[in-house]
Amino acid sequence: MLEDTIAAISTPLGEGGIGIVRLSGKEALSITANLFLSPKGARLEDVESHKLVYGFVRDPESGTNIDEVLIAVMRAPHTYTREDVVEINCHGGILPLRKILELVLRNGARLAEPGEFTRRAFLGGRIDLSQAEAVIDLIRAKTGESGRIALEQLSGGLSGRITRLRDRIASSCAHIETYIDFPEDEIEPAPPGSILEEIRNIGKDLSDLSDTFEEGRFFRDGLKVAIVGRPNVGKSSLLNALLNRDRAIVTDAPGTTRDVLEEYLNIKGLPVRIMDTAGIRETHEMAEREGVARSLRAIADADVVIGIVDGTSALNSEDITVLDRIKNKKSIIAINKSDLPFADDSLERRMGVYSDNVLRISAKTGDGLGELKERIIDSVVRNRGSGVRGSCGEGGGAVVTNVRHKIAIDNAVGALDKAIDGLKSALPLEIVAVEMRDALDRLGGIVGTVTTDDILNRIFSEFCIGK
Repeated sequence: MLEDTIAAISTPLGEGGIGIVRLSGKEALSITANLFLSPKGARLEDVESHKLVYGFVRDPESGTNIDEVLIAVMRAPHTYTREDVVEINCHGGILPLRKILELVLRNGARLAEPGEFTRRAFLGGRIDLSQAEAVIDLIRAKTGESGRIALEQLSGGLSGRITRLRDRIASSCAHIETYIDFPEDEIEPAPPGSILEEIRNIGKDLSDLSDTFEEGRFFRDGLKVAIVGRPNVGKSSLLNALLNRDRAIVTDAPGTTRDVLEEYLNIKGLPVRIMDTAGIRETHEMAEREGVARSLRAIADADVVIGIVDGTSALNSEDITVLDRIKNKKSIIAINKSDLPFADDSLERRMGVYSDNVLRISAKTGDGLGELKERIIDSVVRNRGSGVRGSCGEGGGAVVTNVRHKIAIDNAVGALDKAIDGLKSALPLEIVAVEMRDALDRLGGIVGTVTTDDILNRIFSEFCIGK
């Protein structure tokens, strides 16, 4: 247990029904008891663990009451941090929260650093490092599906998979080291062929797990989708139609949109960051030129690009410029204004040169928008039947959403490949054992059995204060 007691406001600042000041540490109970006044004479020291007690927070120096509160007492080790934890539930407002926090700090607590409560949960052995990272993913989840994936990781789905794979690597490594340590003894270690096959199987399972990252990160971070096209083809109208509200200004005047407008959209659990961009064309007007430059950057940064053309007019040079920009990207070409006669019946076929994903839509009537959403999902999720879980193999739903985890897994696979090459080339077994140990350490970095203060500081600095 760490020596100092930390405190922080654990609810968002602003007006609300309830606000919480949280304390954790060996002095959490005594500090709060010094500030607590019960109308019935109850003592916090006598309150059962995980019970609420009613009273007031009082300034011991002035004797004035600060707020009416409910205090939750949670005794170690059955708490979030494995330390004594006290949560002061007061009225949600900046003034009472700030005054109570100031009193707590004045009476012996220290202001918590970002993520320090969760860091103590990790250091106390309540959760491993991947579960700690899942906490921030759950807080930031934008859809039910992204929240489910984060909760699965918080419940140990990924760390359980990693731990089982580490156990298999450790077992194979032990067999190899048996050959090294007892080359002439009457010990019968596993045959070299079976060890080699097991290492191959472990590498395959790790690669399958790594392959879930491309889809998993979309559910964690959101899919970036840019709507692009020449001026006045219906980009802003499409954004409004997808959001089902008037987010972007729509006029008949070309160049109305001068900046990139961004909104989040939930498409079957996938958080999609839709970007409406300025019309791409040659212009000498300074503000519009900057808008076009930002549109081009949006194309470069997007995971998927929706290129819009106006089906009621012939393609012009500005359309071709846009289509040339997106043909090497993951793209969907939407031919807009399908509610009106098309100027060119062969337009859909001609678009095949620029993308194999072409459909007709009407931003005005909504025709084709359901299919457009389906194609956005299809462009990034390989197994539609069971969602992102469908591509996770034998792992029981484990998904890699964190780039740190993917890098560690890929490095572990690289180390195992070197071990396989060493066995096939009859290199000294000591070299093979070193590669196996490296793979173990790489995976250990994911769950926190092998880590450094630098990694911990970087991870927990992303948390809010109070979590």
